[in-house]
Amino acid sequence: MTRATHDFRYEILDEVGHRPWPMPAGPWIMTQTWHDLLFAHWPVDRRELQTRAPGLELDDFDGQAWLGIVAFEMTNVAPRRSPALPWISAFPEINVRTYVRVHDKPGVYFFSLDAGNPMAVWFARAFFHLPYYSAAIEVRRSADGAIDYHSRRGGGGAEFHARYAAAGDAAPPAAGSLEHFLTERYCLFTVDRANRLCRVDIHHPPWPVQPAVAEFRVNTLAQAAGIRLPSTAPVLHFARRQDVVNWPLVRA
Repeated sequence: MTRATHDFRYEILDEVGHRPWPMPAGPWIMTQTWHDLLFAHWPVDRRELQTRAPGLELDDFDGQAWLGIVAFEMTNVAPRRSPALPWISAFPEINVRTYVRVHDKPGVYFFSLDAGNPMAVWFARAFFHLPYYSAAIEVRRSADGAIDYHSRRGGGGAEFHARYAAAGDAAPPAAGSLEHFLTERYCLFTVDRANRLCRVDIHHPPWPVQPAVAEFRVNTLAQAAGIRLPSTAPVLHFARRQDVVNWPLVRA
């Protein structure tokens, strides 16, 4: 990972007018900066997703449920008031997710998260009860701006290999649009070891999303989660950067 660290944009904490609910009253605990994101979304049978997210109400758009695969790199991953550290605070990650609603709060539910940092995997599993896996991830950037992203889960597991790029101008997604539904999420839900539903709140500015193009060479991430992707082409978006803070895990 060659990106610079220590460049988190703390001014995002003052940008709150777009939020669907106020920021939590307690202090946030961690910073993250996400880079060069691919959002790839497929319409998926609601019943199939529901069996993989038991006890949760799926959130849909005009009656359609969605599965997302999101690939990116992270920097500035550090506890509050702590500096970002080389080889610990910067690593690539890719996740498989869908959208749920709990007590009328829309959020994200993850089927898997693969990261190129074993320490981050251990921490997220231990303290946030998220289904993280260690993976070998290689990210290459071409002179034309395209990104070659290759992830293979440890032990020869799920694999993802795609080449993607932005294909238009960046703009915040319009309220009520599919882009807004798929990206503007301000919490995630997970289940702890006692099978209790928990929530992690996050904050970030509106997403600066762009249209995207992508070529998928290998993609078995959804299959590894027991979900079949349709043969239809995915809906694709790109985002250059997003700065994020998150709060501690709480009971939902």
